[in-house]
Amino acid sequence: MRRCLILILLSVAEIPIAAGHANVRLVGGHSRCAGRVEVLHRGQWGTVCGDFWDLADAAVVCRELDCGEPVDALGNAHFGPGSGPIWMDGVYCSGFESTLKNCGSAGWGKHDCNHTKEAGVICSVLGIRLIGGSRCSGRLEILHDQTWMSVCDAAFDQQDAEVVCRELDCGAPVQVLGAAAFDKGDAQMWTQEIQCRGNESQIHLCPASSVQGNCSHEHNVGLLCADIMNVRLVGGNSRCAGRVEVHHRGQWGTVCDVGWDLADAAVVCRELDCGEPVDALGNNNVGPGSEQIWMNNAMCTGSESTLKKCGYVQWKKCPGMNAGVICSGVRLVGGSRCSGGLEILHDQTWMSVCDAAFDQQDAEVVCRELDCGAPVQMLGAAAFDKGDAQMWTQEIQCRGNETQIHLCPTSPSHENNCSLNNNVGLVCAENKRVRLVGSNTRCAGRVEVLHRGQWGTVCDAGWGMTSAAVVCRELDCGEPVDALGDAHFGQGSGPMW
Repeated sequence: MRRCLILILLSVAEIPIAAGHANVRLVGGHSRCAGRVEVLHRGQWGTVCGDFWDLADAAVVCRELDCGEPVDALGNAHFGPGSGPIWMDGVYCSGFESTLKNCGSAGWGKHDCNHTKEAGVICSVLGIRLIGGSRCSGRLEILHDQTWMSVCDAAFDQQDAEVVCRELDCGAPVQVLGAAAFDKGDAQMWTQEIQCRGNESQIHLCPASSVQGNCSHEHNVGLLCADIMNVRLVGGNSRCAGRVEVHHRGQWGTVCDVGWDLADAAVVCRELDCGEPVDALGNNNVGPGSEQIWMNNAMCTGSESTLKKCGYVQWKKCPGMNAGVICSGVRLVGGSRCSGGLEILHDQTWMSVCDAAFDQQDAEVVCRELDCGAPVQMLGAAAFDKGDAQMWTQEIQCRGNETQIHLCPTSPSHENNCSLNNNVGLVCAENKRVRLVGSNTRCAGRVEVLHRGQWGTVCDAGWGMTSAAVVCRELDCGEPVDALGDAHFGQGSGPMW
């Protein structure tokens, strides 16, 4: 039987939380929201090693201190060396923990570190956030004395907006809105006029003075920022396929393919509005990128809104190659993952497809690309609602054996009637992508996964009850009873996916 070898670099220990008072602080920075990370344990403050320290870890510290979003995760004792014990090393946070003590680590006091390598954090210092819109749009609130406060539109101008959008990593301001454009909210009103020059890196660095005039909730300020992309795909045949590159500290850099998988690819595809991931590539399939490697061993769950919110290791060297992604430029909307109105991504715009320009062979390709098995039914006359997308004006001419719809030739449609009343709907089989084989019941057996149209097995290295619980849930088989290895249900064949 083929077995997989896993090199365990880090022993992750869950550290219990101590209640009653703050267990983390930032020391040596210009405010309480920037500095060297220190943790309170057994009545003594100690430091955190900067090895493997990243933005997901920093996000937990910023949240625990009510300091907004992380701006940077620093190592090498950026804020000066500490003293006393080094309490934590090899910290691994998902980014969603309520306290740093709930993150994995090597264990209390266990480290191979020294005080020249300690971790630091810069948070969005006073704390700023946009409420009622998206990550980069909404009503502006500032954290002051641990209280979120709305900002008066009379106290805020374009130069202030430049600083806020930059601090939130949202690009340039598009529009400053007054008169409670994003709802009035119930926060207290900030009574200071912000007086930024526009080139400050954080809003707390701007001077302020008392506001003159009326500052009620009828006048709180709203802001639209550009929401620049922090990830891109380069070197592929479309903007939704290629080598993954991340924008950080004003520079584009690559992502190492060590640990790179479909969960990571799903986050990239979602962030770029490119549909579902078709493949997560590595092994030099995507070509060389820049010398700067920003991310190594990305650890996404698949549900994050942006790749920067995933855990990862920030190394200067990659023992593997560059990571890549192929996303699907098609999607089904208004139904389920495998049924709905068909839309195709063209020139960064999702477009509906006319039912007269689409046939069974085209449907074969779409269902295969979405990993949804075979087409069950094609529906016309806007079966899944008309939607409001533009209409695709080309007739798709697939042979039926293509792997992706963009590989099919097209020609101008001869049909004049291609309104939203005629967009095509599609129902695919939505085949299960996992199965249990080798027993007398469908809820026990060797785990096999369907990928690229072929069933393959799963290595038992690292396999446990948590993994088994996902399989049981996916197959609607209740709770896991046991997680077995050593080919308990017989050896499989084909690829080990």
